[in-house]
Amino acid sequence: MSTEQAMLPWKKARELILGLSTPLGPETVELSAASGRILTTDIVSTRQLPPWDNSAMDGYAVRAADVTVGAKLLVSGTIAAGHPAETQLVAGTAMRIMTGAPMPALADAVIMREEADEADGQVSFRKAPRPGQHVRRAGEDVQPGSTVLLAGALLSAGEIGILAALGRLLVSVHRRPSVAIVSTGDELVRADEQPLSGQIVNSNAHCLLALVEQAGCRGRILPIARDTKEDLQRCFAEAFSADVVISSGGVSVGDFDFVKQVFAELGAKERFFRVAMKPGKPLVFSTVEQHGRLTLLFGLPGNPASSLVSFELFVYPALRRLLGHPVAQAAHPLAMVRIAEPIRPDRERTHFTRALVTRSAVPPYELWAKPLTQQGSGMLRSLVGMNALLEVPPGEASLPAGSELCANLLSVV
Repeated sequence: MSTEQAMLPWKKARELILGLSTPLGPETVELSAASGRILTTDIVSTRQLPPWDNSAMDGYAVRAADVTVGAKLLVSGTIAAGHPAETQLVAGTAMRIMTGAPMPALADAVIMREEADEADGQVSFRKAPRPGQHVRRAGEDVQPGSTVLLAGALLSAGEIGILAALGRLLVSVHRRPSVAIVSTGDELVRADEQPLSGQIVNSNAHCLLALVEQAGCRGRILPIARDTKEDLQRCFAEAFSADVVISSGGVSVGDFDFVKQVFAELGAKERFFRVAMKPGKPLVFSTVEQHGRLTLLFGLPGNPASSLVSFELFVYPALRRLLGHPVAQAAHPLAMVRIAEPIRPDRERTHFTRALVTRSAVPPYELWAKPLTQQGSGMLRSLVGMNALLEVPPGEASLPAGSELCANLLSVV
């Protein structure tokens, strides 16, 4: 068996990670801060929506039985939204009514203003209404005691709207995980420093922080950890107070790659090391339990592309799961795409090719993927403009243009 075959398949690695990623406990937040969060409890209505019969149109409230085409009715008043009718509708008359205004007693239909002709205090209609026309009935949307949202629901605009209508200004949602970001290496300098010979700017930390925030979490960049066990132990001892630790660098087999060893020395349990994928092979995933809480530790490769690909495939789903998303919806969505140019697979590892996916402008509106020119694991430019990772299975033969591949869509296409 080759070394590559002995590595953990990437799908098995993700399954293992998701199996250890349990949604975090609840916290109560204001409705204004709840967008994108996941409910922890069912929402049962204590109100009916709408609270009363109201008009769905600007027009005239009438009794349907009183209206014949062309016949004139006396206009007996006007009802504005927010102002209940002061009197009931008199038989044989009509009342002007605005959208959302309460229906007057005895009225059972609304005729749109566009279908009416009013002059000298009288109105005639071009069409006869049916009972209930353009009337929103009390409680037709929500009844008291009904469950309007289930635990596990994602709070988007519609959910926020109905919670507001029900007067629920505080909601219980899964807590956001705290994320510590650690970059390792003697060669690294801060972005505000001028690198000297042999040094590079710590760009990974800022890239990972952006990815953490895009996943709906908040991260914290810790000071750079140097390539000594003592400095790594100091840095990770602080980082372990977070729910998730993401480090970059120091996970390969070099003389100064101590991250995996330091994780173990600090009490972490290694779950796997190295994945049969390209880029991102040298990846370690460990966990440590402290005070009854499990912290997930991701030791990502130091090369920028390797770090990003590993994050999208493994860390992103874990963060989403901690936020309360179902396992089936934790990872990025998948889609079949056609490649715009040939791709040569790796012989033994799944190659996640960075690509730009667009939709054709004519039927059948297929998705087409253009692999980015540079695919080197250390090339930052290879991360600019990408919105998908193409899953290229191992193989010997080049895949011709037009071939179909599965794409992990990192953003909406």
